[in-house]
Amino acid sequence: MSETIMTPKFRVSFPDVFRPGKADDSGKQKYGVTMLFEPGADLSQLQQEAARVGTEKWGADKTKWPKGWKNPFKEQGDKAYDGYVAGGKYIAAKSSQRPGLVNARNEDIIDEAEFYAGCYARATVKAFTYEVRKDNVVISRGIGFGLHNIQKLAD
Repeated sequence: MSETIMTPKFRVSFPDVFRPGKADDSGKQKYGVTMLFEPGADLSQLQQEAARVGTEKWGADKTKWPKGWKNPFKEQGDKAYDGYVAGGKYIAAKSSQRPGLVNARNEDIIDEAEFYAGCYARATVKAFTYEVRKDNVVISRGIGFGLHNIQKLAD
């Protein structure tokens, strides 16, 4: 079972926290947020937990992990979106349930205008492995992060 981890501060991108966003590989709509971490941000706790759940599922020898598995840590420089910077990493965290959302004073955010792409936040997440099948054929597998709660830190 994965441990709940508090992320470092990140810039919010593609927030789907008030209603589910577009369907994922499994065809299900989910809540989520893409977390943009500054270059040099300490992601070691997240990386260790992702490696731990991967090892638990596929073994210690990473050369024997499934070919084409999706790594949750992606390079911002690979995208041409506003606010994505070379050298920074991003992670998309998703959930079937609406995440808890509070401001810096731990007050619930209910006004959708208060939480938007570009603001700064932190979140609690859990790492997991996944495998998506279609017609009994694996079409996608990897490590992901489940989104639990979000705290907006700044505009």
